Amino acid sequence: MKKTIYVLFVLSVFFACKPKTESQSSKSETVIAMDEGTLKKIDVHVHFKYSREYLPALFKKWNMQGVLVDVYREDPIGIVRSWDNYLTHSQSHPEMFYLCSAIIGVGIDAPDYAQKTIEQLRGEIDSGARMVKVWKNFGMVTQDASGKYIQIDDPRLQPIWDFLKSKQIPVIAHIAEPLQAWRELNPKSPHYGYYMGHPQYHAYNFPEIPSYETIIAARDNWIQKNPDLKILGAHLGSMSHNVDMVAERLDKFPNMYVETAARFGDLASQDSDEVKAFFTKYQDRVFFGSDYGNSMPQDSLDTARIKEEQQSLNANYRLLWEYLSGTDSLEIRGQKTRGLGLPVDILKKVYYQNTVDFLKLDL
Repeated sequence: MKKTIYVLFVLSVFFACKPKTESQSSKSETVIAMDEGTLKKIDVHVHFKYSREYLPALFKKWNMQGVLVDVYREDPIGIVRSWDNYLTHSQSHPEMFYLCSAIIGVGIDAPDYAQKTIEQLRGEIDSGARMVKVWKNFGMVTQDASGKYIQIDDPRLQPIWDFLKSKQIPVIAHIAEPLQAWRELNPKSPHYGYYMGHPQYHAYNFPEIPSYETIIAARDNWIQKNPDLKILGAHLGSMSHNVDMVAERLDKFPNMYVETAARFGDLASQDSDEVKAFFTKYQDRVFFGSDYGNSMPQDSLDTARIKEEQQSLNANYRLLWEYLSGTDSLEIRGQKTRGLGLPVDILKKVYYQNTVDFLKLDL
């Protein structure tokens, strides 16, 4: 049997890029016979900033909930975040979404910086935030008054971590970028499309940005200094190019976990047997995340665009499901690979139970 699947794989959380990928197999080798709704799922990393009429039905079809992860970023236009949008969206669909707050290092020199940040977090936790996001602004963008890039292990941030420990609120940490950000653009890289569209984060062109190794070392130091703080390494801890590198950190830091969002292309570029062995060994500490989302209100899009977006999102989730659960040949972000064929007990943990335990969800 020959099977061809066409998908529009998201190269950013905003469905900005729509390259086609193809999956072909001469023989179906799916290891479990179940449809997309058989297992409960939580996508621990989504950015659905605006509501969509189709989303509740699609999430029900996939038997899925999501964590709306705020991004508090410093751009040339100023400081931007999505918290208010996410709060509104989650309040409209409390059965579908959980909330994740965020912080930023802008203003860190002010004597009341930590206290103001804690007060912000206190209010957002009271509004339902179950996790806090730190983004690549730490290490790569935001500088203090002396012009030094603020690393995540900066002592001025410690009162914030102490507060989160007291509240038993974990942190999802997108610290650093993939290693490819510090290399010349490679059309064969799964990150080529992203850095073509977001050149401001292509560190190769900005020698003043600290090195990948410097930022990762600061991240590791932060984790080690805060053993009682649960930390979820977004995007496989920015080490997605090498699962052995991720494994080394998981072995070293018992309080560290990782999620997969937007890094399936990196996994697909590695040997499937090695990646499967990684998922098997760390099945209690790897979470499913996609980084999917939207950036425009529904009423600003015509019917055709809404339909295209819906079909694309469904196809994207299916491609990731087939990679994790099946053993057919696949192509993800230009990387030809074979599905991992994870057994059902591991799929249940990666897709659902690990996030439930991590966020202490009462379900």
